Amino acid sequence: MRARQSAERIVIVGAGLAGLRAAERLRELAFDGEIVLIGSEPLRPYHRPALSKGFLSGAMSAADLRLQQYQELGAIWRLDTTALHLQPRRRVVHLPGGEQMNYDGLIIATGVEPKRAANIPHGHPRVVVMRTLADAQRLQKNLAGTRGPVAVIGGGFTGCEIASSLREMDREVTLIGRSKNLMGNVLGEDLGERLTQLHRDHGVRLALGASIQDWLPGHTGMGIRLSDGQMLVASCVVAAVGTVPAVSWLRGAGLRISDGVVCESTCHVVGADDVVAAGDVAQWPNLRFDAVPRRVEHWLNAIEMGRAAAENLLAGPAAAKPFTPMPRFWSEQHGVRIQAAGVPKLGTDTVALSPPAGGGRTVTGYVRDGRLLGVVGMNSPSAVLAWAADLDRQCPVPGELEVPDRPEFSTGEMSRARILAGR
Repeated sequence: MRARQSAERIVIVGAGLAGLRAAERLRELAFDGEIVLIGSEPLRPYHRPALSKGFLSGAMSAADLRLQQYQELGAIWRLDTTALHLQPRRRVVHLPGGEQMNYDGLIIATGVEPKRAANIPHGHPRVVVMRTLADAQRLQKNLAGTRGPVAVIGGGFTGCEIASSLREMDREVTLIGRSKNLMGNVLGEDLGERLTQLHRDHGVRLALGASIQDWLPGHTGMGIRLSDGQMLVASCVVAAVGTVPAVSWLRGAGLRISDGVVCESTCHVVGADDVVAAGDVAQWPNLRFDAVPRRVEHWLNAIEMGRAAAENLLAGPAAAKPFTPMPRFWSEQHGVRIQAAGVPKLGTDTVALSPPAGGGRTVTGYVRDGRLLGVVGMNSPSAVLAWAADLDRQCPVPGELEVPDRPEFSTGEMSRARILAGR
């Protein structure tokens, strides 16, 4: 895109974190054309991760959630408006009422939406999801109306954080998950089991390795029959079974859709030079690790990718630079801070990594073919920071020199490390 004329218009579909930071970057780079932000919610961008933490517990209000704006945008906000369809060849976004929004450049930042499993009665007033502020307010209302037990379905980030917040509120909680431990698909078996025990120790009832066989709706709650024979009764049910990319409006647009909108390494949507994508909805190859397109659903990635997508849209495909971040994410559960860097799920084995200055807690390294690809620590901020720096050297941006004396981890070393760690 040649973004140089004030008559030009950039449309950002998705008025969340990635969309906001993309708009700010456009202005920082002196784009003086029209910026239009289209958002399906009636609200300006707000802090979604806080919904399952501070807001749910009452420590934060709705006003506290609003994201700070660091740059004057002079933008047109089209809130409470859902994009219906895209025609990239005509450069048109279709909106309700037959409106057609023309653009010179487009940023797709629609994020994700809650997965709605077919076996969950989402229409029942006592069954809620947690994605938007309206969802969180609905859950608060349900909780305020009863003191009975709460069932949380899903053992991922959101489910675990909600269970932690509910225990802080002194609510009885049962966490239901198909896997045998919590967040095992992200943390691996060993750390997943440690996290599972952490929830047990804080009074969360766990129903893991089980699926829901039947629902028994009532006037004041819900009965749940599990595949292992357990029968639960909950005054409120929170469905946190994962998310899916918000790409239904892109169907039929001729773009590649595969667990998100598929992008080049520069954030440019494959097959559309004047369209980029950013945040949870984007699937792109991070060339630090390999050439496989993946999505990254983390707060910091939405910020960094929003800014990078804006830069590369203005630069155009020929001058654009690959977006090669070092992913970082964190979660806090029962007072324990879980911090991670890299892409742990790419590792085929784990190794215990010592703190840089001795003493303190070890962190877990995720390794493949002797190469460190990710690290995770629990209440180990200094160790995670130090090993993240080493990870940055071992997984350099293509074209940068790799440190020649990086530590290599053999299978034997990893086995010894697990023995020493008592695993």
